[in-house]
Amino acid sequence: MKRRTLAALAAFGALTLGGIGFPAQAQTPPKTLRMVAHADLKILDPTFTTAYISRNFGHMVYDTLFAQDATGKPQPQMVEKYTTSKDGKQWSFTLRPGLKFSDGAAVTSADAVASLQRWAARDSLGRAMTAVGAEWKATDARTLTLTLNEPFGMVLDALAKPSGFPPVILPERIAKLPATAPLTEVVGSGPFIFKRDEWVPGNKTVFVRNPNYVARSEPPSGLAGSKKTSLDRVEWLYLPDANSAISALKRGEVDYIEQLAPDYIAPLRTDSNIKIGSGGAYQGFLVMNQLHPPFDNPKVRQALLQAVNQERFVAAMGFPLDMRMAYCATWFICGSPNDTSAGAEPFRKADVAKAKKMLADAGYKGEKVVLMVPSDVPYLNAEALMAAQTMKSIGLNVDAQTMDWGSIGARRAKRDASDAGGWNMYVTVAGEFDVNSPISNAYLGAACGNTLPGWPCDKKLDELRTAWLKETVPAKRKELLDAFQSRAYEAVPYINAGQYSAAFAARASIKGLDKMWAGLPTVWMLDK
Repeated sequence: MKRRTLAALAAFGALTLGGIGFPAQAQTPPKTLRMVAHADLKILDPTFTTAYISRNFGHMVYDTLFAQDATGKPQPQMVEKYTTSKDGKQWSFTLRPGLKFSDGAAVTSADAVASLQRWAARDSLGRAMTAVGAEWKATDARTLTLTLNEPFGMVLDALAKPSGFPPVILPERIAKLPATAPLTEVVGSGPFIFKRDEWVPGNKTVFVRNPNYVARSEPPSGLAGSKKTSLDRVEWLYLPDANSAISALKRGEVDYIEQLAPDYIAPLRTDSNIKIGSGGAYQGFLVMNQLHPPFDNPKVRQALLQAVNQERFVAAMGFPLDMRMAYCATWFICGSPNDTSAGAEPFRKADVAKAKKMLADAGYKGEKVVLMVPSDVPYLNAEALMAAQTMKSIGLNVDAQTMDWGSIGARRAKRDASDAGGWNMYVTVAGEFDVNSPISNAYLGAACGNTLPGWPCDKKLDELRTAWLKETVPAKRKELLDAFQSRAYEAVPYINAGQYSAAFAARASIKGLDKMWAGLPTVWMLDK
């Protein structure tokens, strides 16, 4: 009896749900893209950290006033129109009508002003604008103005900055929260909404299409144009084991691997079901904590630089020959408009014996060097092990401490000495967006009082960068660029460990891969 009653209730439910003559419609499964992210997401605030995983998160859920197109040119994004005075000191920006945050609230000029003020306090370009008197004001709901004491030739470049600290627009109430800790509330106007209820740190981050996103009419190009997506859902999966990630890709369980482990590039090139694409030019970074011994001494930093063999570093990281450079003299990207060899001559050839003498002459006293070694990113692990070997070869007392990349991202913010839970060095890489000019390469600027992990500080470098920013005569600008790089070889704000090209891997059936912007996972361009 009970079983018959349940069956009758089920039948009645089916009738009432579908209606007589109107059968229930099968629900279309959401179109989901599953991507293996390069790191675990821990910080949700792209204005607090330069970690690429947080930057990528920012571009998923937020938008910016301007954005770089595929050629690197700034284009209006949230802005409908703008004007500037003849002397370049007065700017006015009008937001596009109808812009909304993911919670349905209208985006206003007050939101933009508060967001830009927060961004300017942390970013190298924002700080440079502040130094020439930048003052932002909201004049009505859709209009904001910028007033400068001096012309600043990179206003639009700053507002379209794609990496480092991208100037994302937040609700005013969130943007005005203290900048001493990362933001945890996420309300954006980008193409996706962050599904906090499905976020599993160390495993998965989920996004769904933002129904309140207002797209531009122009086709997508780089980070500019329409970000309207055909995807209903995007899942970032954290699979630190490269074998597991590749197996999942081959079986079709994941669609896209953001950063392909170097050892798998050559084998996957022969797989017709997989497409390998360019992930952009990258530079290896050895980042030193310059608040504490021994790297508070530029002579010690120079000694280590003298011992670094770029070819050995990129070879250890596993990239194929056609994707790596034997040596790159510039602190920028070799082959970029700012490529220069100024100041490089003494360091072109790695010389361990010379480096040992330089270290001794610098007065090194055997202080312990705590090196944070990432366990879950193979090429960074190789870079760190090569750094440890190089440091030991010249007599540095290395204490290599292994941890996952997310933990390194959190620990590198600590300003404490290494014996109090701090650190002395970690390794990372930077894409061309964050390397290719004196202003985008935040570490080279070395503005004293910055918030960069390692806290490089060199007044002369900062002054040369400012002069380069202001100079409009090409020949004089090139002279300043060379002087800037020469000073970088003296101050050594970080160490260039070599240049290579990264790669992504995706199922060949995924559409739109040819539109992807090298160096950033612009997944809203993709379709299944």
